[in-house]
Amino acid sequence: MDAANATAFTSPLATIGLGSVNVPQPVEYVLETIVQATRWQIFFTVLGLLVAYDQFRYIWQKGSIVGPAWKMPFIGPFLQSVNPKFEEYYAKWASGPLSCVSVFHKFVVIASTRDMARKVFNSPAFVKPCVVDVAHKLLGADNFVFLDGKAHVEYRRGLNGLFTRKALEMYLPGQEAVYNRYFDRWLEITKASENKPVAWMTHFREIITAVSCRTFVGHYISDEAIKKIADDYYLITAALELVNFPIIIPFTKTYYGKKAADMVLAEFAKCAAKSKVRMAAGGDITCIMDAWVLSMIESKRWREASEKGEIPEGMTKPSQLLRDFTDYEISQTIFTFLFASQDATSSAATWLFQIMAQRPEILDRVREENLKTRNGNPNAPVTLDQLESMAYTRAVVRELLRYRPPVIMTPYMAKKDFPITDTYTVPKGAMVVATTYMALRDPEVYDRPDEFDPERYYTGDAEEKGAKNFLVFGTGAHYCLGQHYAQMNLVLMIGKASLLMDWKHHATPKSEDIEVFATIFPVDHCPLTFEKREW
Repeated sequence: MDAANATAFTSPLATIGLGSVNVPQPVEYVLETIVQATRWQIFFTVLGLLVAYDQFRYIWQKGSIVGPAWKMPFIGPFLQSVNPKFEEYYAKWASGPLSCVSVFHKFVVIASTRDMARKVFNSPAFVKPCVVDVAHKLLGADNFVFLDGKAHVEYRRGLNGLFTRKALEMYLPGQEAVYNRYFDRWLEITKASENKPVAWMTHFREIITAVSCRTFVGHYISDEAIKKIADDYYLITAALELVNFPIIIPFTKTYYGKKAADMVLAEFAKCAAKSKVRMAAGGDITCIMDAWVLSMIESKRWREASEKGEIPEGMTKPSQLLRDFTDYEISQTIFTFLFASQDATSSAATWLFQIMAQRPEILDRVREENLKTRNGNPNAPVTLDQLESMAYTRAVVRELLRYRPPVIMTPYMAKKDFPITDTYTVPKGAMVVATTYMALRDPEVYDRPDEFDPERYYTGDAEEKGAKNFLVFGTGAHYCLGQHYAQMNLVLMIGKASLLMDWKHHATPKSEDIEVFATIFPVDHCPLTFEKREW
């Protein structure tokens, strides 16, 4: 046997004739070619067919909207998405009302304008929130955030009572205690660094984790557990990149993110068990978990009394009858609250402190308003009424959320073909990303949109004129439940900080550049120094 024959694979069918079957000559030629092909010829032929199919499918899904004429076979712009650049996102948004990319198996339609984004938010019959593929594995496939239709509406209705004004008032003392403790720690950090600037982004992430945990689960969780969650939460964020592998591979971002998520869920489940015991014994509400557990207990008591036909005098029917949720279900929901608030509020806090340091005249007005509201006592606690009365501080927070929106895009999935315009239909199964950034920079609505100017919300008409543009918290069926809480939390944070501390931003050439890490942060991570304010 010669060398050529030794390396070639010849099908045993190659020597078999077609017998008496009457086959046209061209077909016979094709069959002969197939059966005589080598392994490598078959491999490259199949590969070529798959590449052609991948390109054809992309072109067919793309239709008339803006997007690359061709895609890199199979992976698309995956390598580019591993280290996303804000400028590249912006270029996509600016390219047209609708644009697209295709990464691995996922076709992504980007809705860039206000009207296109609102169309996505307000079309629950066609789309549902999808976050990213791996989110179901991290948050739990049965998490309420993934519910749709009637099931989602009913679940959310049972949570509405956790964010009423009465409820938010009860959470304030715990939040103030966290800020007082952490602000003292910030002063120590600056002192330990010998007044040299420190990148503060991680410290903002930690304080937001602490205030969120105390608000959500009270003192059922230890300081050590909060620190562990704060340290590891970035692993969860990293695992939830917009484009990622749909499976969890050991020792990758998704692997470590899953481990961190499991740790948080376990901690919150232990908190739920403790809350059930305490609230059943008549304890006071100190956190969101307590309020939710108490609603379950009251619902159960009402159902039992109704079944017996013996409703005690003075017992009133709860506004929303809840079933008993397991510790794990409660943990999942509280984890969702943390997921919704952690990165977004950390981003807002980072930019807020940087911008206030850059604009001392605005910070002085915030400080003056907060001192006046506290009747001249910088250490006095505040009520929710007082927080809401501080119109200028609230305008500063509102403008910050417009100027540096923490959530720049929200991914949905098309449940069925979605006619988003008269000329284009998003195919079923595609991801549809609603962009918020461009709506908040609309020059027809916001004069000088690239400038930070709280006056537009204090004395201007941005609130009314930009009502449809302010998509920071979404709109429609899946709007953010905690939007009032989030804004009041930032008002409280910057107000207390202005009274208790002075701080300086040490600008670098990267201070105004934007890093995308789920939300947006300064590329240099905000170098600051703090010192105690003397009155």
